[in-house]
Amino acid sequence: MNRQTHFLRRLCLVVLGPALLAACQVEGGISQSATTAASDVQPVGTSATQAQAVAARKATWTVGMTDQPDLLTPYQASSTEQRRAAPVSELLFPSPVLIYQGSYTTTGVLEQVPTLEDGGAEIRKADVYLDASGAITTTATQVITQVDQLVITYRWNPKLAWSDGQPVTADDSVFAYEHAKATASNPDLLTQIAQTASYTALDAHTTQAVLRPDITGADYVFSYWTPLPKHLLDGAGEDAWRRYEQQPVGYGPYQIEQREPSAIRMVQNPHYFGSAPANPKLDILFAPSIDLLRANIANGNLDVIASERALEADIKALDADAAEHGGSTSYAATPTWEHIDFNLDVPTLQEIRVRRAIALGTNRKQMVEDLLGGHSEVLNSWVLPFQPEAAPADQLTRYDYDPEQAKQLLADSGYTDEDGDGLRSSEDGITLTLTLLTTSDSPLRQGIAKRFQADMRAIGMDVQISEQSATDLFDPGGPLYQRQFELALYGWKADLHASGLALWGCNAVPKQENNFQGENFAGWCFRDADMAIRRGSTTIQAEERAALYLKQQQMWTQELPALPLFQRVAVVANAKGVQGPQADTFAPLTWNVASWKRDQ
Repeated sequence: MNRQTHFLRRLCLVVLGPALLAACQVEGGISQSATTAASDVQPVGTSATQAQAVAARKATWTVGMTDQPDLLTPYQASSTEQRRAAPVSELLFPSPVLIYQGSYTTTGVLEQVPTLEDGGAEIRKADVYLDASGAITTTATQVITQVDQLVITYRWNPKLAWSDGQPVTADDSVFAYEHAKATASNPDLLTQIAQTASYTALDAHTTQAVLRPDITGADYVFSYWTPLPKHLLDGAGEDAWRRYEQQPVGYGPYQIEQREPSAIRMVQNPHYFGSAPANPKLDILFAPSIDLLRANIANGNLDVIASERALEADIKALDADAAEHGGSTSYAATPTWEHIDFNLDVPTLQEIRVRRAIALGTNRKQMVEDLLGGHSEVLNSWVLPFQPEAAPADQLTRYDYDPEQAKQLLADSGYTDEDGDGLRSSEDGITLTLTLLTTSDSPLRQGIAKRFQADMRAIGMDVQISEQSATDLFDPGGPLYQRQFELALYGWKADLHASGLALWGCNAVPKQENNFQGENFAGWCFRDADMAIRRGSTTIQAEERAALYLKQQQMWTQELPALPLFQRVAVVANAKGVQGPQADTFAPLTWNVASWKRDQ
């Protein structure tokens, strides 16, 4: 046990007497430099008070997390915020379709997952106009053709009810769609809206999505809109919406009882349609560090810890805690993957040998070991290993760590170290220097950046690190969308199926002509690869998709517009006797709360 952990455990024992257990507040409000005099310790409560506190604790699930969301509905401003909010929002709005262990499943909100195989989805023929280039247009032309059009029907569980007792109806789902059309800023939501021709209610418990012609991608099952309570929000002003989003009425197993600066306290929803969880109450408590959460789970104040910010030292400590106290830990690679984009407008990076030298000179495997305790894997492509479109590694150009080959490629590119100072220069004497731009306040990215900087120094390249807030980095007027960077380290969130059109399509390069839309920040436009990804992202035929994505990935790994690093890692630590919470790539921690158990 390290000294810091020992201190934290003593801190919890001093501050949290038995009489306070019912509050179940994660410790951390007291400065570590503060001292607690003997006279400050409150007397232990009566046995009756203790019994009440113990009973309250047994009746409450307590979950500790490091990332606190602001808004709690399924509709967030970004995929990052959506993932942060998911463990809470899943308790209020169970996912109609959930990805668990790499497959689609339903939580009972829908009667079934609608697919082409079971008849819940169908392909119809639609007449469309084509412009002079052969593209579909809404403008009437002389050329008319027929294309496929997907229609997906969603049958909502008629037992669904809001926690205020009102029934959930198809109109609530359509209301959410109409609201998103008017207000959404999340790129994922905007894409879904753009792909939807219509979304209507067929009856009280059935909605139907008609996608735009020729939009036939593999993720069509997610064309629904999670219901929002129309009876509470129709006509509501901005302030009322904001209050609702911070403390929403949902249809899940729990409802919010109270929201505090570092806690969200819930009680069971009496109108929930499914099996009731074992405990009538659930508290989600937030702390700024995993050490504070570890201290509280060791003292019995928490049942489970969940974080996607654990680094190697945290992982080792959590594993050691589990071994010492009889708990358990589980890990899963998340859909968020870190990578370094090369701005192909920068003359130095237009040289393919320089890009390949950077890849060969980066010890990504050691990064995974040092930063994530080996719980992730080095990526060979932008398509992640769990995605069906992932290409076999032996069919791609790979860049295993080889600093000697990296040095040779730089020398072949005209960058040599003539004065022996360890840094290479071009033939006209300009030092090989690049700036790596990344987000601030991310210990993981700080660790990546420092190791990358050292790896590049070892092959003769000087890398300077520049940090900005995520808000500034991803601002429409910021360096990514304006493409004012050299190297950029950040993360993308993948879906179950690869898409990539917004990442690597030629039309996705942000520029003035398209009002800086799209996220192809590298500026990579390769005609054959563009055609492959366009066709691959709009077909539901698995074999055709695989062949097209293989072709695109082969060109992508040869040209290397970005260096894929690794996926982030989610960790879940359960206290002794707690069963059910488990880390998963996609499914939120709380999705199966009804099956959680605790040995008494």
